[in-house]
Amino acid sequence: MPPTASYTEWLIERLKDPEEAAAHIEAAIEDGDQAVIMLALRHVAQAQGGIAKVARKAKLTREATYRMLSKTGNPELRSLIAVLAASGLRLAVVPKEKRAA
Repeated sequence: MPPTASYTEWLIERLKDPEEAAAHIEAAIEDGDQAVIMLALRHVAQAQGGIAKVARKAKLTREATYRMLSKTGNPELRSLIAVLAASGLRLAVVPKEKRAA
């Protein structure tokens, strides 16, 4: 039987697509667990060439970016926006529910 790719490798390959990356992060945000959100951001960064490359594009240090994207990471808003932008994404706010007309 031929070897199979790990789930993480498969996921990172899928997250190279910006639509998939956005959906992955959105699902993590909906989950509400900060560790899950940071892991989703880490996966997206890995899909965009690695954390070091994303850190350079975001004009952040590699060490700070690794720390930020750890399970206990707690990024400042500007760092989060910079990492998203370096990954080809942006932060958006949408209403939870549509208002009744």
